[in-house]
Amino acid sequence: MFELSELPIDPIRLAKECRNDGAGALVTFEGRVRISNQGRTVIRLEYEGASELAANEFANIEDETLDKYDVVAVTCQHRVGVLEIGDVAVWIGVLAAHRGPAFEACRFVIDELKERLPIWKKEFYTDGDSGWINSA
Repeated sequence: MFELSELPIDPIRLAKECRNDGAGALVTFEGRVRISNQGRTVIRLEYEGASELAANEFANIEDETLDKYDVVAVTCQHRVGVLEIGDVAVWIGVLAAHRGPAFEACRFVIDELKERLPIWKKEFYTDGDSGWINSA
């Protein structure tokens, strides 16, 4: 499952929805808005994304993950719009029978997502400057 959302991400709700009776491991990743990047103080971020294209590419990433790792499900929600410091920008959950494949797959998913999804990040700085940056 994949969703781009303008609403705040609810990690507790998403984790509760990640259920499979054959899965003994749920590994999650939360990407949060931090206050600094490359020595500059950040005051907020803005994300834009191409919803349908992102969903299609995430489906490819999900298929690759299920083929490559011994996992049973992958879930992701990514925010778009204006986010403040501390907000959750992306949430990933991976279910597997055992923790090892779940951890490996979760790392794979976030790395591929950052590289391949049509989602763009703009940073706003304390000095009044702003700019679109690579979200990797």
